[in-house]
Formats: sequence, structure tokens, C-alpha cells
Amino acid sequence: MSATSSRLPTRPAGPPLSTRAKRWLYLIHRWAGIVLCLFFAMWFISGVVMMYVGYPKLTPHERLTHLAPLDPAVIAVTPEQARSAADASGTAGLSLAATRSGAPVYVVSAGKGQKPKVVDAVTGALLPPASAAVAEATASVWFAGQYTAHYQGEVVEDVYTHSGALDPDRPLHRVDMDDPDQTRLYISSATGAVVLDATRAERGWNYVGAWIHWLYPFRGNVFDAWWHDIVVWLSVAGVLVALTGTIVGILRWRFSRPYASGSHSPYRESMMRWHHISGLLFAVITITWIFSGLMSMNPWKVFTSNAAPLAMSAYAGEASAEPLAAPRELIAALPAPPRELSWTRVMGHELALARSPLGPPQVLSASSAAPFTLADADLRRAAAQLLPGAALRDVQVLTEYDIYYYARDEHAMLGHIEKPLPVWRLVYDNPQATWVYLDPHTGQILGRQDRGGRVSRWLFAFLHSWDWTGLLARRPLWDALLIFLSLGGVAMSLTGVVIGWRRLGKKLRA
Repeated sequence: MSATSSRLPTRPAGPPLSTRAKRWLYLIHRWAGIVLCLFFAMWFISGVVMMYVGYPKLTPHERLTHLAPLDPAVIAVTPEQARSAADASGTAGLSLAATRSGAPVYVVSAGKGQKPKVVDAVTGALLPPASAAVAEATASVWFAGQYTAHYQGEVVEDVYTHSGALDPDRPLHRVDMDDPDQTRLYISSATGAVVLDATRAERGWNYVGAWIHWLYPFRGNVFDAWWHDIVVWLSVAGVLVALTGTIVGILRWRFSRPYASGSHSPYRESMMRWHHISGLLFAVITITWIFSGLMSMNPWKVFTSNAAPLAMSAYAGEASAEPLAAPRELIAALPAPPRELSWTRVMGHELALARSPLGPPQVLSASSAAPFTLADADLRRAAAQLLPGAALRDVQVLTEYDIYYYARDEHAMLGHIEKPLPVWRLVYDNPQATWVYLDPHTGQILGRQDRGGRVSRWLFAFLHSWDWTGLLARRPLWDALLIFLSLGGVAMSLTGVVIGWRRLGKKLRA
């Protein structure tokens, strides 16, 4: 056998694997970036808008401000009669306010996912769903009759009403007011109460703010069922493109020996040079913001807890045998008529909470109508029964906001959620390391956080909004920092768009 014939077959020589990898990095970043840089620019710009104009919502303060004080002279129906008319048990949520056409009504909430029932507080009649006439009357009273209401029909869901919190109130009546702010009111067909307001400015800015930021053009149409997946996978693609761009940018940058032009960047054309430099400067914040936006969607349910639900029945305790005081007795015990009364029970204590636009609720005994203070011992005993199968390990009293419990401006995403102080943080020893926040003044459960929720707080809220309380307390430093970083992201994104479309144009012409 000759020496030549004894040789093993050899593969044709090809480029090294590192060169192939670099080429794929360049190609992925170049072509995927053409589309995704448009989304990046949109997210950065709309994020700045959202710093000052949030998605429309009705805050507790707004709602109470527009309600008339309760008139004890006209309220003839007791809480027990209202529950009986609604065929509801003693554990059903119950509130009384002048929310329907300006008349006082009881709203009985049977449970999650069920539509509330409404009982006339004057006649005791169970009221039907709110008609267009009722909605128009409610809208007129909302502004004390100062402005004309223009009924715009019924809507199940539109641009401003995607929130799942409105599901029990759908369909919604839409009424436009001729007040100076051109306010649009959304009124529950179930209760006849205003559940959302949106001024003309809010509606306009939302098209370049929250509506486009959250990709709501994919909501309420044929894409609705896939909206969540669209946001998730666009965010995943965005993170990958930003990562590849960062790697390419670092590979192309000469840190020690500059190019012949004297620059550390190889690009002579201004748009390419600015994209390279801005990409390196703002790469970390871009990746961080896109990744944290992905985390806001709870992708693949990574933050979902399997902990047991709170035992609210055990927390409430057994019902008292004493009859509840009539609303006129409760109102007479207060310095001024409240805008709303609501009933609750904590460890067998029947309580009435009287709410007004300013200050915390006033707590009364729902039986004797006397001012009532919950004893710490009763609250601790109730808290110990709140989470089945878990022991109450610690009770931490918070007198100031911290990194997990804090308030935001009303226009912010969670700005409508009240965060009173002081508050108790109940720490349980279950595998999910559950924390429960309890208002010792009213006995109400304010929120719950399992371990996954606290991780979400860091990976979403902290990284996306930079809502560290120390920074939020130093505005306008927070504003200046986020706007500067956002403008850097816009510069990086728009230069990428221009470069990409120029290259695509050349390919198409060729």
C-alpha cells in the first residue's frame, strides 16, 4: 500500500469556530436589531412619559372626594336587612355610600369573580343592573351637577379599561363630561358607581405612554389571547439582541491600541460610531430594563407561590350575637358624616370603618357605635390563625416605609394602593417564607408577600422603576437620572434603527 493511499480522509479546512461564532453574533445583532431597536426606542420614550402620566385609574382619595356625605335622615335599612335582601351571608363584604345616582346604596360583595349586588339603603329593594339613565345620573352627580354628561354607550373593554380589577363591573357605561379636563367616566353596570376616570390629557398621553409601553395594541382584538406571550417573547428576543450587541461592541473596541484613525472605535461613519459608543455606554441599563420588563410578566409563572391561601374566616372569628347598630347611630357617633361606611370582623369583633377623603378610617364598634381600638393581644391571636399549617414566627412593627413596603405617587402603576403607617409585618415559618402586612388600626390585611414575590420586587420593580425609597425621596435626582439613562437608550436605539434600515435598503436595491 502506497503512502498516499494509506492516509486518512481529511475535512476541508474551514474558518475557526471563534470566527464562525463572531459572524453569527454580528448577523443576529444586525438583522434582529432592525426591528427590535424600534421597540427599544418606543419602550424608552414611553417609559419617560409613564414617569409622569400613568394608566388611568380611580384612586381611593378621588373616589371619596366625589362622593356626597352620608345623610342619616334618609338611610332606613340596616346592614342585616341589606345582606338579607342580597341573600348573602354574614361574611360577605358590605359597604354603604352614595355611589349610585347620588343615592345611598349598600354594595354586597359575595366573593372573588362574582358580581356585587346592590341594595337601596332607603327602601331595602335589591336593585337591578345600572341602566344608561342611571349611569348618566351618576356621572352628573360626580361633579355635583356642574357639568353636562354625554352618554357614549356601553363597552366591555377598551383602550383604558384593560385592568382585570374591572371584570366584576363589566360591561361598563362610558360617559363624557364637559368639564374643563374633558373627563371620561366609566360606570359599573353592576353597581352604578364610577369605577374609573380619565381626563383628556391622560387619554392622550397614554397613547405614547402606558398603552404603547405595555403593547396594549395587542389587547382587545384577535391577538388578545396571545398578548402575554407576545410581550414575553419580544422581551426575550430584546435581551438576546442587547447581549449580542454588547459582545460585538466590546470585540470591536480597542482598549489599548487605537485604530489608525486614532479612535478606539473602528467606525468612521458618524451614525455607526455613535451607535457603537452609546451602545457600550448604555448596554447595561438597556439589558437591565428589558430583562426587568420581562420579569414584570411573571414569565412561566416563576414567581407564583404554591403557599396555602390565607384563612380569612378563621381570622374574622365567630359572628357576635349582638345586633349591628343602625347607620344613623354610627354617623351620630362621628364628628362629621363620612363618605363611606364598611363593615368587617376581626377575631369576633364586629367593626364599622368610616371613611372620608382625608385621614385614616375611623373605627367604631359595629354593635355599640362607640369608638373602638383593637387590642394587640387580639390581633396577635388572630394573626396566628391566618396561615394554616404555619406558625407566626415574628411580628415586626414598621413605622417607616422600607424596601418592600412603600407608597408611590398616585399616577404610578401601584399608586392607587393605600399604604398606611404604622403597619405590622407578620412573618411565618412556612417553606414559602410568607409575610403578611396588617393594619393594626383597622385590622385589615393590606397585602401578602411570599419569597417569590420578594424576588419579583427586586428583579422587576427595583430594576425597572428604580423605586429605591432612598432615591425616590431625593427627587428630582431620581427624575434626572432616569431621564438621562432613557435618553441614552433612545440614542442607542435610534442610531441602530437608522443603520439597520440603511443596510436593508441597500440589500433591497441590490
